[in-house]
Amino acid sequence: MNLIEQERLLKVIIGPYVSEKATFLGEKNNQTVFKVATDATKNEIKAAVEMLWKDQAIKVESVQTINVKGKKKRFGRFFGKRSDWKKAVVNIKKGQELNFSNLSSIETK
Repeated sequence: MNLIEQERLLKVIIGPYVSEKATFLGEKNNQTVFKVATDATKNEIKAAVEMLWKDQAIKVESVQTINVKGKKKRFGRFFGKRSDWKKAVVNIKKGQELNFSNLSSIETK
């Protein structure tokens, strides 16, 4: 994997998405929900998760993506719209668990 691909994979995952439904998925189905770049593909998301948690030897079984439309909101007398974003639900193999406290350090040369 060259440097450009590594940089792209680091930009794919924006962060974990925490909600009541996401917590339920994590407890019941061993799934984790992430907020990802809007142009990210399922293969890129899978590679990014496996790269970030390579010291834990995490294996991703599957990835489902959802395009979330931004809400129309009113800001005082002006109407606006929140940004659209993409959510990814990542299935991890049984017996494995993502640990967010010690992410592997990525070396960039």
